[in-house]
This record gives sequence, structure tokens and C-alpha cells, in this order.
Amino acid sequence: DPDSGDNGLLRYSLVNQQTSEFDIDENTGQIFAVSVAGKAGTFPLEVQAADQGTRQLTARTTAEVTVDSSSSNNIVMVVLDQQIHVVERNIAEVKRVLAEKLTWSVFIIDVYANEFEREARSSTDVTYIKILAFDEANQEVPAADVKRKLQEQKSNIELELEKVFSASVTAAIREPPADSTNSATPELVAAIVLGVLLACTLVAFLVYVVLTVKRKRY
Repeated sequence: DPDSGDNGLLRYSLVNQQTSEFDIDENTGQIFAVSVAGKAGTFPLEVQAADQGTRQLTARTTAEVTVDSSSSNNIVMVVLDQQIHVVERNIAEVKRVLAEKLTWSVFIIDVYANEFEREARSSTDVTYIKILAFDEANQEVPAADVKRKLQEQKSNIELELEKVFSASVTAAIREPPADSTNSATPELVAAIVLGVLLACTLVAFLVYVVLTVKRKRY
């Protein structure tokens, strides 16, 4: 507000304080989360700015706040037999189909082509999609319920995705891989075992050398 004095002093507020999950700093307009534990999705918030003049003027706009629960235990992995660049190009339609058939809102956490080499742009016809579903109250839907609904609607989902990709599509459900920071891969285990074996061999060789030298001295 270019006015001076009270006419240029703005105060911000959430209209009708629509939700208890968020609040706003009345002086700066900064929106912050109060309590969004266990929730995910996009929250539309109507924000009002009002000057402090005698004849108070106001303006309103809608701010959309997205809560990403990428560490949730309710993430479900859907696997499509399509190349990643094709899926990414149609990701909005994939999200729409899943939301319509699950009858819940769907939040896509991640899309990638290779389960173990996340940065690789694999040419394989397999794409992994991690999703969260949340209900009308923006509460996360338990993974078990999402999987059950995906199984029930599997044929309908595949039929709709065929229209999107103009090709036959198979949609499978898989468990998200364990966090690599919390578990050792088979390759890492093999490397550790090999290292131990080599160390033992080296120690045995050194002992043999020392004993041989002592025998020669006597």
C-alpha cells in the first residue's frame, strides 16, 4: 500500500480463520503451520490484507499451501509398465485417474525409473510412483486401505490409463524400498564380508612370516 500513516499500515488475517492447521503473522503476512501432523495435500487459504485507515480498505487472495508428507508410513508404491518420460509427460492425468478411482485426493510423492539408482534415466519400461491418499478432512488414508482400494479398482484404473497412454497398461502395487540409510544392501554386506576375509588372510600371512623368520634364526 503506497499510502502513508495508518492508510498504508497493513494487517493480514485468514478470512474466518478457516482452519486450525495454519496461522498468519498479522504484520508480515507470513503463513505458518500450527499442526499438520499426519496430514498431506494442498490447503487453499483465503488471506485478507486491510489498511488501518478510518475508511478501512481490504483486499483478498487465495494462497495454496502444500504439505508434503514424504516421510509418512502410509506411502504406497504403484508400478506402471511405461517409460518414465511418458509417465512424467502424463503425470497430471495419472493423478486424476488414481484420485477418481480411489475416491480420495492423491498426492504424488515421487516418480522414478529405477528402484536402486534413483538418478538414472533408465530406458526400461517400468516407472515407480509413490503416492499418498488423503480424505476430505486431509487426513492420511492408511496404506492398507489404499492398497485394498487399488486392488479393487485395478482393472478400472488400467482401463482409464490405457486411454491416457494410448497403450495397454499394467498397474501393480509394491512395497516402498527400505531407506538405504537404515539398512545395508546386499552389495554392502558382501563388501564387508570380503574385507573381513582379506584382513584375516593378511593377518595369517604375517603370522606365518614371523614364525618362519624366528625358525630360521634358531
